[in-house]
Amino acid sequence: FLQIEYVAVISIGTPPQSFKVLPDTGSANLWVPSIYCNSYACSNHQKFNPGQSSTFRSLNTPVSIAYGTGSMTGFLGYDTVNIGSIIDTNQMFGLSETEPGSFLYYSPFDGIMGLAYPSISASQSTPVFDNMMNEGLVPQDLFSIYLTRGGAQGSVVTFGGFDSAYYTGQINWIPVTRQGYWQISIQNVMVNGQVVACAQGCQGIVDSGTSLIAGPQSDITIIQQQIGATMTSNSQYSINCQNMGNMPEVVFTINGIQYTLPPSAYVRQLNGACSSGFQSMNLGGLWILGDVFIREYFAIFDRGNNMVGLAQAI
Repeated sequence: FLQIEYVAVISIGTPPQSFKVLPDTGSANLWVPSIYCNSYACSNHQKFNPGQSSTFRSLNTPVSIAYGTGSMTGFLGYDTVNIGSIIDTNQMFGLSETEPGSFLYYSPFDGIMGLAYPSISASQSTPVFDNMMNEGLVPQDLFSIYLTRGGAQGSVVTFGGFDSAYYTGQINWIPVTRQGYWQISIQNVMVNGQVVACAQGCQGIVDSGTSLIAGPQSDITIIQQQIGATMTSNSQYSINCQNMGNMPEVVFTINGIQYTLPPSAYVRQLNGACSSGFQSMNLGGLWILGDVFIREYFAIFDRGNNMVGLAQAI
């Protein structure tokens, strides 16, 4: 988990109860653990106590959410959520009652703050950013994400705007093709000037909740070969750290613009070992442009115009 999870601190209730959440553009629900959860994963995380909040209102609506790596079940409620300086009243959120498995036990966050479109929200719960827009709490109907490199402090989600201090050059705007995830069209993926994947074009999602870049197995296998990654026993791909200086750039062509990922972006270095930032995932042909991509390209998520803006991150 080192350097692959970015966590924001929010508070819920009156008086406020504080939680670490993962800002996730690949899902749409806000949820945190509750005192009604007895799962192993809830034992070492902050738990919301609705009885201690004067502004909490319960909905007897069940909610269950499955992620790529974990899941939760519980029920919905409303309360005031403080996110930075924004006071988001009557925000619908999930209170977990079960969090099966070990993934969430080891996670550095208590819950998840989904930032995708409401069409993929479980139990029709209103997402945080939709509530902010509906209540007129943001000057523009967009938010932006800057992720630091190398595990440094200073990653930022900005609701209602974007700061030119976090990028250089111009912003390129890409139409959202389907309003569920932040889904866009990718024209191809190239290595050394040759198209090696997504040759006929493909769909991708810009997903801050996924650490790596994921794609269909056949395509990813070719990319791993091109960059010289070798599969190890646990289906991870390892890289010889000594080779980084000779490895190629991987280029995603999106809306006519080439987005280059140098080895420094796609090689994960941990405790002196190197591994590939590409992974195969079967998502019906969808690619996931996760944190490996967003660290290189500052991302603006524009709900007003249904566009994603990308610019070279500082």
